[in-house]
Amino acid sequence: MPALILTLKLDSLSQTFFDEQRKRYFPPERNFLNAHLTLFHQLPDTAGTMQVVGNIKQEQFKCDVTGLLFLGAGVAYKIESLALNALHNKLKHDLLEHLIQQDKQGFRPHITIQNKVPAETAKQLFNGLTLSFKPFRVKATGFELWRYVDGYWQHVVFYPFK
Repeated sequence: MPALILTLKLDSLSQTFFDEQRKRYFPPERNFLNAHLTLFHQLPDTAGTMQVVGNIKQEQFKCDVTGLLFLGAGVAYKIESLALNALHNKLKHDLLEHLIQQDKQGFRPHITIQNKVPAETAKQLFNGLTLSFKPFRVKATGFELWRYVDGYWQHVVFYPFK
């Protein structure tokens, strides 16, 4: 059975920025997705999952982009938000019996813009972007559920925040 992936939807200006960064730095032969902030990597593809996610009542909120993360073979923007952490904890509690080990571990919100490159390439990008980095804010506008089928993400539904 295919799995569902839950991501956080951002305001369009922020999404465009991260998409451009990803297109610029992600190896093109491996870049099949837009930039995204994954909340849960593998959820059951059931009406129950969609109901739990769809029943969350949430106002739009701001997230701080506070720096860059060196991932070893890539680079990501670090995202911080008390509202995001609280929302993730609520979903984690509601979905706990269905979570894989990866999704039970600590939550480190980030948006990957480069991955699967040699460590030296990633380190150079990390150092270069860190030199000019200034913190900024993005707005969380909803959830997106994706179905993972044969290596590809298929959009299922968008749940907007108020």
